[in-house]
Amino acid sequence: MILSKVPDPRLVTIRRGGTLTDADHQLLALWAATCAEHVLALFESVRPDDPRPRQAIGQARAWARGEVKMMEARAAGGHAMGAARDLQGAARHAAYAAGQAGAVAHVAAHGLGAAAYAIKAARAAALSGEGVAAGRSECRWQRAQLPEPIRELVLDDQRLRNDICWSVFDC
Repeated sequence: MILSKVPDPRLVTIRRGGTLTDADHQLLALWAATCAEHVLALFESVRPDDPRPRQAIGQARAWARGEVKMMEARAAGGHAMGAARDLQGAARHAAYAAGQAGAVAHVAAHGLGAAAYAIKAARAAALSGEGVAAGRSECRWQRAQLPEPIRELVLDDQRLRNDICWSVFDC
């Protein structure tokens, strides 16, 4: 479970009673897609003929550009998570990262899920004994990709939800 029991109003859109602007919501979706895409090869190396995770990443980006409706991006995210179900390790986590990225259009807080699963994928793909270092490296890479307008929001969210996200944001 990567979502807090009590939603953070900073990650709830203004029209739903929170403080998140549409522009920042779109930036979160784009950042989540970037995080998921960074580890996508870990899924595609195992399932090269399964397009669902790549499609979810594409739908997240298309939603951020206003090209598809929220329900389309969310559905693609669900299909990507379905691609993960019978897998293990890095491939599974990479597909979940893509699924979380697709779900950002529906619930912005899923952006952190995309990042967390991408870090888990990097850890799982690392050589024995190097998983923690690989996860920290992935975390630092993700932070370097953060757009300035959402940087502090994401870093604070990582701090607040680190415990429920397997402590992957200790980087």
